[in-house]
Amino acid sequence: DAVVLAIGQDNAFPWIERDIGIEFGEWEMPVVNRSTFECSRPGVFFGGDAAWGPENIIWAVAHGHQAAISIHAHCEGRDLTARPPQGMTLVSAKVGMQSWSYHNDYDPVHRQKMTHEELSKRFSDIGVEVELGFTPEQAAHEVQRCLNCDIQTHFTAPLCIECDACVDVCPTRCLTITRNDSPLEELRQRLSAPALNPDQDIYLSDALPQTGRVMVKDEDVCVHCGLCAERCPTAAWDMRTFDLKLPYAGQELVLR
Repeated sequence: DAVVLAIGQDNAFPWIERDIGIEFGEWEMPVVNRSTFECSRPGVFFGGDAAWGPENIIWAVAHGHQAAISIHAHCEGRDLTARPPQGMTLVSAKVGMQSWSYHNDYDPVHRQKMTHEELSKRFSDIGVEVELGFTPEQAAHEVQRCLNCDIQTHFTAPLCIECDACVDVCPTRCLTITRNDSPLEELRQRLSAPALNPDQDIYLSDALPQTGRVMVKDEDVCVHCGLCAERCPTAAWDMRTFDLKLPYAGQELVLR
């Protein structure tokens, strides 16, 4: 992986007159409502870098959708703070008893090495493409590294018989069945793989029916391989497709 520092232009609003009702705050940025994206002047909306400074394009697109909802409500004379609800669904990805609707084989293969153009050609022609891309064989290996981020593990505590099959098969040791009688920080230390990142919440199940212990899962190390669900004899573990339902201006909830 590589981190590329991209430096853009500063926000500058000298073209906005200061006596038209648009309030500016720190760093000469407009004061914007984070819920409605409306500034201090009714009917004027900001989003993206123009609202809160440098962020990534994903946030800018999200701001655009939310601002559009406000603009639509403003044009219809409705309350801008009455936001349409969001939602989500979890649908089992299981097909049959032990098959899945996605590729769930765990493969610890490393990232494929990108081939680059020779330095002599890169220096002789500034417009030459540096990265030459993957060969078909490399591409086939690389796509197998997909972690299926839209597939989520789902645990149903009453179905668990505490056989430890899921703990045993987990390739990253992200699962632990343990007692829940100590502070969270102490619990983090005695997991199969200690959860050392305090910023990442750990999953803590309800009390299991056999002994009252709990199932603990560390999302930081889970690779969504589905082996826990494949091994589980009671379907306490399942792999479910996650869909987020986002509202759009002038539309009902749509699936994205």
